[in-house]
Amino acid sequence: MASPGSGFWSFGSEDGSGDPENPGTARAWCQVAQKFTGGIGNKLCALLYGDAEKPAESGGSEPPRATSRKAACACNQKPCSCPKADINYAFLHATDLLPACDGERPTLAFLQDVMNILLQYVVKSFDRSTKVIDFHYPNELLQEYNWELTDQPQNLEEILMHCQTTLKYAIKTGHPRYFNQLSTGLDMVGLAADWLTSTANTNMFTYEIAPVFVLLEYVTLKKMREIIGWPGGSGDGIFSPGGAISNMYAMLIARFKMFPEVKEKGMAAVPRLIAFTSEHSHFSLKKGAAALGIGTDSVILIKCDERGKMIPSDLERRIIEAKQKGFVPFLVSATAGTTVYGAFDPLLAVADICKKYKIWMHVDAAWGGGLLMSRKHKWKLSGVERANSVTWNPHKMMGVPLQCSALLVREEGLMQSCNQMHASYLFQQDKHYDLSYDTGDKALQCGRHVDVFKLWLMWRAKGTTGFEAHIDKCLELAEYLYNIIKNREGYEMVFDGKPQHTNVCFWYVPPSLRVLEDNEERMSRLSKVAPVIKARMMEYGTTMVSYQPLGDKVNFFRMVISNPAATHQDIDFLIEEIERLGQDL
Repeated sequence: MASPGSGFWSFGSEDGSGDPENPGTARAWCQVAQKFTGGIGNKLCALLYGDAEKPAESGGSEPPRATSRKAACACNQKPCSCPKADINYAFLHATDLLPACDGERPTLAFLQDVMNILLQYVVKSFDRSTKVIDFHYPNELLQEYNWELTDQPQNLEEILMHCQTTLKYAIKTGHPRYFNQLSTGLDMVGLAADWLTSTANTNMFTYEIAPVFVLLEYVTLKKMREIIGWPGGSGDGIFSPGGAISNMYAMLIARFKMFPEVKEKGMAAVPRLIAFTSEHSHFSLKKGAAALGIGTDSVILIKCDERGKMIPSDLERRIIEAKQKGFVPFLVSATAGTTVYGAFDPLLAVADICKKYKIWMHVDAAWGGGLLMSRKHKWKLSGVERANSVTWNPHKMMGVPLQCSALLVREEGLMQSCNQMHASYLFQQDKHYDLSYDTGDKALQCGRHVDVFKLWLMWRAKGTTGFEAHIDKCLELAEYLYNIIKNREGYEMVFDGKPQHTNVCFWYVPPSLRVLEDNEERMSRLSKVAPVIKARMMEYGTTMVSYQPLGDKVNFFRMVISNPAATHQDIDFLIEEIERLGQDL
C-alpha cells in the first residue's frame, strides 16, 4: 500500500500525475486549503509542501512551487521523532488520530486521503466510460476478501484499503446510466451537506443539541406544507427513516385520532379497524398494519384501472361492505406515483369519499411528491391539499441523497399527543427556551438522524426553480423513451398511453418470439427475457434497469428516471444495450 506520497494523493489520473509532487496539483490543493479557517489551511499546505515551503498566510497570493517532497523517515520507530518524516500509515492506527496527543497532523493527512478516495469515486460516477457496477457473486466477494472483524486493530494503511475496496464494488447510483431504483443521481451540494451532517454528529430530539438543524426542519417542513396547499403551511411533520416509516406514522396517527384510548389500552380496547389502499400501492401499508397490531387482513386492496389508478367506485363499495360487517374504516391511503406504473390515484374523488364517511385520508406521495415543485406537472396531485397526511420523499424524485423522507400532517399537535412519553431526562419543562422546538417527543424514535440539512442546502443552492427544471427534464426524458419504443419493432408497452411519471413499462420481445402466437407458451418464454437481459447488464456493468411481474403480466422492464445527469444519449444507449443483450434469446 502506497503512502500519502504516492497512490492516495493521486487524483484524476492513473499515472500519479495528480500527486502533490506535481506543482500544479499541489498549488490547486493549497488554494483550496487556504479557504479553511483556524489555521487549518496552513497546516494542510504544510503537508503538501513541507514546513519550510508552505505558502505565506497572506490571502490570495499563489503558493511557491514545490520542488520535492520531504525525505521519508527510515527509522521505522513508532512514534517517529524525525522532524521531517513523512506519515507512514503502516505504523499508524486509529489511536494515533485525534483526540490523541499530537494527533492533528496524521488526522489531517488521513482525512485528506479519505477525501481523495471519495473525490475520485465521485468523478468516476459521472464518467460514462466506467462501469455502473463491477458485479461479483456473493460467494466470490466473501472469498476474495477477508471481511471478518478482528480483536486486534488494523493499521491505517489497511483502513484506507478497505475504503477503496468498498467503493470498488459499490454500485455507482450517480452514474447517468443507472436506472434501477427510484432513488438515483448524486448531487454535489447534497453530498457536501451529508458530509457536514456526519461531522456535526448530533441528534434531532432537542433544540439544545441541534439548534440550527431543528430550526431548518421547522422551516423546511413548513415550506413543504405550503406547497401541498395547507393555508400558511400550517400543520406538523417530521423527517423519518424512509417512506415506509412515514406511511406507518400516518396509520398510527389516524388510529389515534379516531381512538385516542388505544395509546394506553392497546388494540383490545378498539373495534376491528380497516384500512384501504389500491392494489398497486406500496407494500409498506401492509407492513405498517402488521407492526401496529392492526393486521394485514385488515388492509383492503382496492381495484385499479388499466393504468394503475385506484377506482373510486370500488373504494366506496368496499367501505360500505366493511361497515355492514361491523368493522370501522379508519384510513384510506391513496398513492401519488405508484412504484411500478407511476400512477396517480384520483385524489379529488378519494377525498370526497373520505369526507363522506369521515375517514382519514393519507396520500403516499413518496415517489410523486416531487412533481409538486413543477408548475407543468403538479396538476397530477390535484386534491392532495385535502389530505390529512402526506408522505413525500425528497430522496427520490428530487435527488436528495438518501435518506430524506417527510411525513406531513395537517392537524398541528396531533403527532405530539399521539407519540409523546414525557421523558424527563430529555424534555425538561423548565428549560430556558421555547420548548416547542424540542421535537423529539413527537417521534417514535429517540435517536433521530439529521436528514433535513441535505434538502435545505440543496433547496438554497437550486431554488424551487432548480428542482422544477430537474423534474421537468426527467419527465421529458421518460416521454422521449416512450415515443421511441412505442412503435419500435421488438417492444410492447405494458399499458397504452404516455406515462404520467417517469415510469416507462415495456417488454422487449426477441426475434425468436415475435413470430409466436400470443399464448401461454409465448408468455412463459417472454417471462424469462427480462431477467436474463438484466443479469447480462450486471455482468457487463454497462447499465441497470429494473424488472418485475405484476398481476397477470409476466416480467417486464420498469424504466424510471430521476437522475438529472441522464441525457437523450443515455436513453438511446439503454435501448441499444437491451437489443444487443437480448437478440439471441
